[in-house]
Amino acid sequence: MASVTFDHVYKRFGDVIAVNDLNIQIADKEFLVLVGPSGCGKTTALRCLAGLEDISEGRILIGDQVVNDVAPKDRDIAMVFQSYALYPHMSVFDNMAFGLRLRKTPRDEIKRRVEKAAQILGIEHLLDRKPRQLSGGQRQRVAVGRAIVREPKVFLFDEPLSNLDAKLRVETRANISKLHQQLQTTFIYVTHDQVEAMTMATRIAVINKGILQQIDTPQTLYDRPDNLFVAGFIGSPAMNFFSATLRKDDGKLYVDGGSFSVLIPENRTSVYMPYAGKQVIFGVRPEDIHNPEFAPPGIVAQPVNSKVDVTELMGNEIFVYLKTGDHSFVARVDPRSRYRINDEVQMVFNMDNMHIFDKETELAIR
Repeated sequence: MASVTFDHVYKRFGDVIAVNDLNIQIADKEFLVLVGPSGCGKTTALRCLAGLEDISEGRILIGDQVVNDVAPKDRDIAMVFQSYALYPHMSVFDNMAFGLRLRKTPRDEIKRRVEKAAQILGIEHLLDRKPRQLSGGQRQRVAVGRAIVREPKVFLFDEPLSNLDAKLRVETRANISKLHQQLQTTFIYVTHDQVEAMTMATRIAVINKGILQQIDTPQTLYDRPDNLFVAGFIGSPAMNFFSATLRKDDGKLYVDGGSFSVLIPENRTSVYMPYAGKQVIFGVRPEDIHNPEFAPPGIVAQPVNSKVDVTELMGNEIFVYLKTGDHSFVARVDPRSRYRINDEVQMVFNMDNMHIFDKETELAIR
């Protein structure tokens, strides 16, 4: 088992900086997820750790060993790729055993490791099949099994669920989380799907344009995003943002969005008072916008008049897309709500969970 450290790591492709001064310390047995939009540098960072890309500057450590110049095969890591990369002419057993045979592992040890990995993944009955006889989820488990038999210090996953359908993605996501608990090994997982990140990670590192934006537990990223990008990326549907001005009136502070004005809770006024009269970005998550009839008790609720644009019934909730003035936003409301397109409605914002960002720096104001 081992910790992993990115120490001021840069990766350049010509004039393009794919990874920009990346500093992350990943603890032994941690499940860290690197998340961000396509092209943000997360997969490049993973490939640098695997030794598939040479870094331009900095150091990468596995445990206490600097591995900058260590060959990929000697880094004691195993990687699961987005494509399953199985040999079509080999059985499941032979695919899983292939790497061990290259290392001249004894035959009995190969059998023990493959059967143990197959049992963990629930594919022991598939060992004699060829990849063409497997479903997508089964192929993915074989690819994971091929990594498990290596018994590496660190597991690397590069968007392993991208090729699976929605139902299978949820099932495999849970299986990978269980696998981490069973193996008690360091997992580093790359995805652009923030739902995967939120449900699986011990910590999440959010990356944009090669730069680490924030690294913390899933709940902290959700509750206390450091900047506008993290706030908009974490959460589904994404946080609503409104261009607004902080307006002081009779000792109270309001978020003035032009077509609406909401009172900032008294216990948070002192934080935002220095920004009175300035333009800001006001953020509120869809789950903090309620139908007044079904608003949770005890919240600081502020009314906003709006017009229904679109509704999406999800079964256990309704997504309501609304407009107020020039602002469009989405709310997740109680399924008992009865909204129709073009209805003039009043929604309430839960101001206990609001967010305000500096318009120039895009940093959260706290």
